[in-house]
Amino acid sequence: MRVKIIILISIILLTITSFLLTGCARYRDLVAGTVKEITGQDVMTPLQKAKQRRAQKTGTPVVEQETVKVPPLDEPPPPADYIVGPNDVLFINVSGKPEFSSLGSTTTTTALGTVHPPTGSRVDGSGNIQFPFLGTVQVGGMTLLQIQNHLRELLSKYIKEPWVVVEVGDYRSHPLYLLGQFRNSGTFYMDRPINLLQGIALGNGYDPTADLSAARLIRDKKVVPVDIYTLLTKGDQSQNVWLKPGDAIYIPDNKNQQVFVFGAVKKGGPVPIPAAGLNLAQAIASVELRDIGHDFRYIRIIRSLSTTRGELMVVDLDKILRGEALPLALKGGDIVYIPKGSLGTWNDAINEILPSLQIFSTILQPFVQIKYLKEGN
Repeated sequence: MRVKIIILISIILLTITSFLLTGCARYRDLVAGTVKEITGQDVMTPLQKAKQRRAQKTGTPVVEQETVKVPPLDEPPPPADYIVGPNDVLFINVSGKPEFSSLGSTTTTTALGTVHPPTGSRVDGSGNIQFPFLGTVQVGGMTLLQIQNHLRELLSKYIKEPWVVVEVGDYRSHPLYLLGQFRNSGTFYMDRPINLLQGIALGNGYDPTADLSAARLIRDKKVVPVDIYTLLTKGDQSQNVWLKPGDAIYIPDNKNQQVFVFGAVKKGGPVPIPAAGLNLAQAIASVELRDIGHDFRYIRIIRSLSTTRGELMVVDLDKILRGEALPLALKGGDIVYIPKGSLGTWNDAINEILPSLQIFSTILQPFVQIKYLKEGN
């Protein structure tokens, strides 16, 4: 009997010792929340696995999502003939008579070499030229054929049945500005009506750092609703609009990406996106929240997809923080609005965000400028 008791006690002590030794070997010196397997790889704890399964099961933290489009530009094509304007230089030949004509060029030597500037009639800012015997003649806004007929009528007082030939010696009234990541940026002058694709081709392509999704056509100091990204990547010819004198095509680079956080923060504004990326929780953590009064359940995000397309999203950040949804990665140009309390419709949210958008209007994505700032002014 005594032998059996001794054997039983020995088994119990051995079992306890084995358990303690196994436990020490398994959990000692490990980072909290991880388990070291034989392979040496760190794996998730059962609690972490459960959270991941819930996140995968529940899916996205996006509560609502809506695609928004801007009406496309709808304009008639320009006249087929070149329209003469200020700073153009005209060569005019009247019946082969030099005293009535305005043509030719001179030779001038400069530090850059020999040049041949035109000596024809330059159109002034009012659209006039100074012409022998005729004085001031209005030519701005006319085609070459119209100018020829006009001069023929005026010269008929001095020459019997004059013939007149008018050519453009120097095109200077239809500038096009190519800005940003073009291989050949600068000012170009259109010598005929050209479309957007032809205008971009003047820049000899764009470099690899170009951000086509943010490319824009600027006219009269406003962004035009034209989707350059879709035109260049998908060949959508409906976006291949005709250009006008003074238009600017701007292609920014894809460096220095940032998002904008507004609402229940002490100092809203841009938040840089690091090379590793930025998610919603990280962006909010980088700004100083108000001490009280913010609602993480209905965060609004305005995302630009191109110049004419965007997305409106309502995101439940609490769902992410509870481990019920995966983190939401942000994209360059995203506008994040943290409500100070319960909000109604998207119109209510836009009205709240609008003053902040106007402050940063020059660095916002073109979709936001067209859709909201234009309509809000």
